[in-house]
Amino acid sequence: MLSPSLAQEIAGDTTAVIGFNVLITDAQGMVIGSGDSSRVGTFHEASVDVIRTKEPATHNASQAQQLRGVRPGVTLPLVTGGQAVGTVGITGTPAQVRRFGLLVKRQTEILLRESVMLRSRLLAERAAEKLLADIASYDPQVVEGDFLEFRAAELGFDLRLQRVAVAFEVSVPPVPDTGSRRQAVPPARDMALVRSELLRTVRDVFADPQDVVAGTSPGWIGVLHRLPARGPATSVADDCRRLIDVIAAQDGLLARAGIGEPATSVGGLHDSYQDACDALRLGARLAGDSPVHLITELRVHQVLAAVGQPARSRLLDRTAAELRAQPDWPVLRDTITAWCESGFNLVRASAALHIHRNTVVYRMSKIEQITGRPLRDHRSAMALYLACLADRLGGGSTPAGG
Repeated sequence: MLSPSLAQEIAGDTTAVIGFNVLITDAQGMVIGSGDSSRVGTFHEASVDVIRTKEPATHNASQAQQLRGVRPGVTLPLVTGGQAVGTVGITGTPAQVRRFGLLVKRQTEILLRESVMLRSRLLAERAAEKLLADIASYDPQVVEGDFLEFRAAELGFDLRLQRVAVAFEVSVPPVPDTGSRRQAVPPARDMALVRSELLRTVRDVFADPQDVVAGTSPGWIGVLHRLPARGPATSVADDCRRLIDVIAAQDGLLARAGIGEPATSVGGLHDSYQDACDALRLGARLAGDSPVHLITELRVHQVLAAVGQPARSRLLDRTAAELRAQPDWPVLRDTITAWCESGFNLVRASAALHIHRNTVVYRMSKIEQITGRPLRDHRSAMALYLACLADRLGGGSTPAGG
């Protein structure tokens, strides 16, 4: 439980503070840390009885000579969880060093407990990372879902409970260009250094014991959030927005989130996590103002992205080539999108665009005149709508004059 590297660090630092050599042994009485490095790796015979009895012992010069590897001083047991895991000794006349004994013992035990807790937390984080990675790459032809359920149960997670996957991307905000040649550029942030802090922040918001939170890759954090079985449910999107605000305030970092759909099986969680990642990527490409993207609002975009850019290019070039040649193409594209997403309702479309209904009517007439497609015909409108989405996803060749 007491690693040699930690023991040497504690012994060296404490020796420098109190002015007497501090020595630390393992449970077998072997020296694993000492202010006098020449004693590391030697046997300290006095520690054997101290470990057995869990009682401190002092040795004067004559007593120390009778024991192998022992010098005058005091030896105290290091106890954690009721078990003696080693000893700490202070070299010097007992009258001089006895007053430091209890202080050094307690300080060493505190550092030991902190080390054990840190190691336990790191092991738990790695286990959660492995579980999430296995769910993200789940293939029923390669591994059975029951096996992953069993492994998750060993970690305390019941994958049969209803969960929804959330994917977060955290990045450093761009440095504003002031136009000055002597612009002060802040030092680059190493994401690895803030990773643990980010995970703690995410766990503060997604705090259910059944929530699986893990880093998936540099700058990415995944969550399998347990949904309440009954009672009012807090919106996952609201939780994500709150978390994004906290990350910005605490760390000065930008964060975005993608949200999948609820699932109650390994296969369903796999799909939910893939959907969350798709929502995150699609949301970034569509350049929306919101930092939170739900796959339920991006299903059509997801299908279009899956068919590949060549197919999107053909759709766009065959359907909206004349419109894309217009200097106000972005405005016309937004009008078609709002018209279709508002259920072909003029009032709702004008509200979505924040313009007067007459302006919408004017734009629609212009679109119909250029394309020869009536927008009140739903088939024609949907073809143009898909072409507009393809354009926003990056399909099509460069329009004339563009």
